[in-house]
Amino acid sequence: MTNQKTWLITGASKGLGLSLVQKALDHGDNVVATSRNVQDLTRSVGPKNNFLPLAADITDEQSVASTIRSTIAAFGRLDILVNNAGYGQVGGLEELSHLEVKRNFDVNVFGSLHFIRQVLPLMREQHSGHIINISSIGGFSGGFPGWGIYCATKFAMHGFTEALAAEVRSFGIHVTDVAPGYFRTNFLSSSSLMAPANPISEYKEVRASQDFHQQDMNGQQPGDPDKAAAVIIKIADADRPPLHLFLGQDAYKEVQQKINGIQKDLDDWREWATATGFNSALS
Repeated sequence: MTNQKTWLITGASKGLGLSLVQKALDHGDNVVATSRNVQDLTRSVGPKNNFLPLAADITDEQSVASTIRSTIAAFGRLDILVNNAGYGQVGGLEELSHLEVKRNFDVNVFGSLHFIRQVLPLMREQHSGHIINISSIGGFSGGFPGWGIYCATKFAMHGFTEALAAEVRSFGIHVTDVAPGYFRTNFLSSSSLMAPANPISEYKEVRASQDFHQQDMNGQQPGDPDKAAAVIIKIADADRPPLHLFLGQDAYKEVQQKINGIQKDLDDWREWATATGFNSALS
């Protein structure tokens, strides 16, 4: 197949990552998929000639480098990197310890950066490639009690994705930030969502948000991960893929609400906020 691509998808043993692996394989592409447990990947996907499951520790740059070497050894090139691995951390800012915060950033932010650093030399040499970072609607709108640290990791991903797009455009490399809303994966289960080790009872809004997500929303998310994966396949085939891809009606609604709120703040404070130059007069 002349248009056959090679994908590298992290955090691929379940949820959106697994759906994307299966869609890419059905599309006829080569897929390298990573997980902390390679047996889970093999069991979920089965043996295929164009599929390479690998155990990888995304927080260890040497492990990441080994993954890239194995990808090239198996398929000769790498066309699409999907930084999907990550987990949720719930808890108020006062509740979470330095270690809890650091762990979330190590996986969600620095793990993705490890892969980006390792794949860019290959993509620059090819003068082609596509880096797809799976962030969250929580990386665009942070008004969720108890989700401040998780949102901070995804805001970081959103920010470095925009900068990366500007840095690598001249090399023919595309970059996309994918921000899903609520999709029916195991993200809200205990295997993917960490609760604070030392909760503070006074934070009623945080506990209510935590209970809602763990008890009411878990298993009731409106989004279908297979359909989300199909959209990602589509943008990977596009000549001009988007920089920002918001997934789900709920994500679109949240984005519009934030834009409206920002516009109101701009309008309400324009006179004062723009009168800050040396030649301006504050009235």
